[in-house]
Amino acid sequence: MGINFRQETFRNDFSFKNSPEQIRRFPFPFHEDGYMYSVNIEPHVPGPKNTVFEHLFDVDEHYISEMRDRAMVLAEDPLRCQSLPHMTLAGWDTLELLMTEKAKSYPDLFSLTRDGDKWHWINRPLGIDDRFTFGDTSTLPYGPLEYITRQSQGDFAVLDQRDGNLWMDAGMVTTQADWSLDFDIGMNFFEWHAPVPLAHEMGVFNRALKFLMAIQQGQPARRFNWTMTINPRLDTSPENYHKWGTDRTTVTPENVGHKVHLRVEVQMFFRLPRSNALLFPIRCYLIKMEELVSSPKWARRFHRVLRDLPDELAEYKGLVRYRPTTVEWLSKYDDGQPTSPGFGPD
Repeated sequence: MGINFRQETFRNDFSFKNSPEQIRRFPFPFHEDGYMYSVNIEPHVPGPKNTVFEHLFDVDEHYISEMRDRAMVLAEDPLRCQSLPHMTLAGWDTLELLMTEKAKSYPDLFSLTRDGDKWHWINRPLGIDDRFTFGDTSTLPYGPLEYITRQSQGDFAVLDQRDGNLWMDAGMVTTQADWSLDFDIGMNFFEWHAPVPLAHEMGVFNRALKFLMAIQQGQPARRFNWTMTINPRLDTSPENYHKWGTDRTTVTPENVGHKVHLRVEVQMFFRLPRSNALLFPIRCYLIKMEELVSSPKWARRFHRVLRDLPDELAEYKGLVRYRPTTVEWLSKYDDGQPTSPGFGPD
């Protein structure tokens, strides 16, 4: 296998960290020294080698550990994966897309053999070797959506398109930034985005919905989103707020570099062929401040973005309590020099 999978944790002792290679491929989300909500959607096409965009679905060194953490979350709370009855076909669509792309992109890790509706799937990192009948749920240990997303990094919302809107009618959500699938299931696009400040008045969501509903099969799209997390905790759900909410009170000038993490989501959109649903994968990447500042450009730029972030956005993202301490810590790495255009490190 070409990937050196790390054995690490996203809870308790928090042993997660990024290798130097993983830091270099981190999807830093700021192309300039400031930030404001925008639609920022672009075609999701394979990108440069050794980046998170090399393949349509990225598998990295954290894969096995992330899948282990997902299994823990589901054991504690099975409602993190739900699918309304009319979304079963979309689940099979999702299974086909993920299996096909993983087997094509990572043939040393995954294998898919098809003989009509008789399929054979091998996931070598997780030790899975299953034969099943496509379309027959009884031949899998879980429903099709849960089966394949237990083996795929990131969260997955599956959106039904009807009545001129998108409806969150299925999903696997265990690594979310303080939102709940159990609460949002069955809501439409505007309902689940209702808490977001400023963007509604700017018309961002009206434009985004119009774009998303027009996505065609074979023409996926992507965008960035970001927030911050104290400790490398994947599961920052409302259901578990009692476990992670107080983390925000523990940041000090001495521990910023290790405890404070930039949390970036690469959000993707795929039109599914049989169901016409829209698959919305949300891939989460974490980087601690001491890793981020190993890139001088990123250190300067993130200091300026965080320092100048509108208060409403800082409040919505939950950064208010520890933002001043983090900005002060980052200021040591900002020499005032201009930053070069684009996302990548210098």
